[in-house]
Amino acid sequence: MVAEPSKYDGDGHDVFGPEDNHDIKYKVLSWPLVAVLMIAEIVSNGMLSLPSSLAVVGMVPGLIMIVFLGVFATYTSWLLVEFKLRHPEVHTMGDAGYILFGPIGREVMSFGTCCFAIFACGGQLLAGQIALSALSDNKLCLMLYTGIFAIPTLLCSLPRTFHGLSWISIASVLSILVAGIVGMAAASIDPDPGRSVDVVKSSDFYTAFVSITNPVFAYAGHFMFFVLISEMKEPRHSMRAAYTLQTFATVFYAVFAGVTYGYIGSTVMSPSFSSLSPYWQKVSYGIALPNFLLAGALYAHTASKVIFVRIFRHSKHLHSHTLVGWGVWVALIVFANGLSFLLAVGVPIFNYLIGIAASLFAAWFTYGVAGMFWLHDSYHDGPGFLTWRRKWFQASLAAVTILAGGFICVAGLYVTIRGIKDAYASGQIASAFTC
Repeated sequence: MVAEPSKYDGDGHDVFGPEDNHDIKYKVLSWPLVAVLMIAEIVSNGMLSLPSSLAVVGMVPGLIMIVFLGVFATYTSWLLVEFKLRHPEVHTMGDAGYILFGPIGREVMSFGTCCFAIFACGGQLLAGQIALSALSDNKLCLMLYTGIFAIPTLLCSLPRTFHGLSWISIASVLSILVAGIVGMAAASIDPDPGRSVDVVKSSDFYTAFVSITNPVFAYAGHFMFFVLISEMKEPRHSMRAAYTLQTFATVFYAVFAGVTYGYIGSTVMSPSFSSLSPYWQKVSYGIALPNFLLAGALYAHTASKVIFVRIFRHSKHLHSHTLVGWGVWVALIVFANGLSFLLAVGVPIFNYLIGIAASLFAAWFTYGVAGMFWLHDSYHDGPGFLTWRRKWFQASLAAVTILAGGFICVAGLYVTIRGIKDAYASGQIASAFTC
């Protein structure tokens, strides 16, 4: 049974309200389809960087980190779901920010959601660029590959509801699963005979944390949870979807990273498919393409949905096939995809900007802010600080979660900014809009 909303926050009404007589119905997702959407969004190109992380810190510390972060992300998922069930009016992180911090919190966290979604979409466009380049033996300008990949990404993000993306997301999940299995098999068929595989490897803080950011941000998809749960038929079942996601992601990440690093060794590249022989590169990237495409579409859809619902939340345009509603929706989709494309090909340090965006927002959305949700609700639903004292263990976990988010944010910013500085110093930064 869903808990009653806090008397301190909002009216407790579902964001979309009763939909029996509406043309466009949002709340139609089952929890298995939400699980598929979550997996399609989170388990994507980020996993291809995990073997290189093991090459920096060693097999055992790397696998421990991947599993630990998976368990940690499961805990923060539970905190987010509990908060959503108590506050059904919350549709985005921006709404949650309003409950925690007022109008300023809403604007900051809404901006962070849109910003990270657009940057993540751009990251998927770059993954598509790498895949298309490998498939065609670099016969075209890289910018053209990005543009070619951006077109179907835009088209797939056009449906007004997540249900319109859910069934094709099944193909996306199968795509990345099969691609990962093929990639591992290819690495085992043709292993590097001179490979070096370390159980534990020492390195300085900068190098180690650069590698740790890969698994940290491979789990960074919680910013979409509120939006997805808002479109469920039975939100009370949303934790089933989260458990399915985190179990799949944690096991798959650990197996893929360990097997790939074990067969390729310390020379493994990021993305790891690029370390395979030319034939298996093409096979693996070709199978993974649908996942890159659908993940990019989900991110662009989310950025557009945040703004669209904010504009038309109490309007007929939200639920009806009106010219204004569809016109604004299409414009937002084109803008989100277009901005993602321009950032990906027009900003020489875009890869580093993704790291900055992830440090600033994903670190909090996936980890830190979840602890704030629990502390807020427990404070207002009971006798304030006495509740925290009575539930000291849960309060301590929430506080640790907040501190962890802050540490990931600060350390992530440090290593990313230092990486930009080193890249400029070594001449690795290319010019904008170049091949």
